[in-house]
Amino acid sequence: MADGSPVPHQGPLHTRFCDLVGVRWPIVQTGMGWVSGAGLTAATSAAGGFGILAAVTMTDDELRRSVRAVKERTDAPFGVNFRPDQPGLAERIAFVVSEGVRLVSFAGPPSDEAVATLHDAGVLCMPTVGARRHAEKMLALGVDAVIAQGGEGGGHTGTVPTSLLLPQVVDAVGAEIPVLGAGGFFDGRGLIAALAWGADGVAMGTRFLLTRESHVPDAVKARYLAANVTDTVVTTALDGAPQRVIRTPLVDRLERSGVATRLPRALRSALAFHRATGTGVGDLLREARGMRAHQDLTLAQLAMAANAPMLIKAALVDGDPDAGALPTGQVAGVIDDVPTVAEVIDRMVAEAEGTLERLSGGT
Repeated sequence: MADGSPVPHQGPLHTRFCDLVGVRWPIVQTGMGWVSGAGLTAATSAAGGFGILAAVTMTDDELRRSVRAVKERTDAPFGVNFRPDQPGLAERIAFVVSEGVRLVSFAGPPSDEAVATLHDAGVLCMPTVGARRHAEKMLALGVDAVIAQGGEGGGHTGTVPTSLLLPQVVDAVGAEIPVLGAGGFFDGRGLIAALAWGADGVAMGTRFLLTRESHVPDAVKARYLAANVTDTVVTTALDGAPQRVIRTPLVDRLERSGVATRLPRALRSALAFHRATGTGVGDLLREARGMRAHQDLTLAQLAMAANAPMLIKAALVDGDPDAGALPTGQVAGVIDDVPTVAEVIDRMVAEAEGTLERLSGGT
């Protein structure tokens, strides 16, 4: 059983990732904005997996309270997720370093300076990638592990399915650093599939969103449970980048609308997002200039970049899925329950061990 022991389990499910971060099982709960709070993160780590706190959508005070709340609930290692270009990143990194956080994950490529600062303090760095070439660049940067997310994954995602992306990334960097698979994983059979492709574990978002410790409102969870595997869509209408969400009338309206309609809403969302996360208009403008320099984005695209977080907040925090967006992996269409985090991990481990026994010719 997943009892939260800090001593890694020595068995067929023990991987390099277990050794790297000091966990029992190679199962990661991703840093989902507005979702992965202290309760969910602590529950995952206490159950023997690796929880990641979503700090991108937190104010500085919320980040401090949340990190300390996780530490009060469990002695197990956990991580924190940041955005590489968010304002005040250096100060946030300094705080998590001072609190002994084991790992920092990034949804995009971190800077050389961020990686060096983390390593100097003995903190691990793990970005998410969606292409083999991105993984190679991250290896050259010196990161400690990567999450390879296939197109089935929720939120911002690419076009290559996990079954093709994960083996490519393993071939490219797996000899040097652990690789985790993401996109389409929810059970023990998937964990074994990832290990068979050469990965060192799996990272899951939607499966952990649909747990009792997730503070997403029950009515919103019901919308996820009602979805089937064809009820999601990858759209650029939220923030200009491909993002997988449950198809809703709002998403359809956004896709039909033009830039003249989207831009005013995006500008309002940009200001609302920076108010919600404790940053001001000056930070917004500085961040915009930085993003334009590094990502070659137009001002319209920059304004839209804050649109998605506020639409997601409307659904996942405020509880109004008709007024917001529901980011999800396609696995929402095959998940039909809301167990505890410990039950998810225990069940995955039992299924994985049962699968290995079946493959080895056992009964």
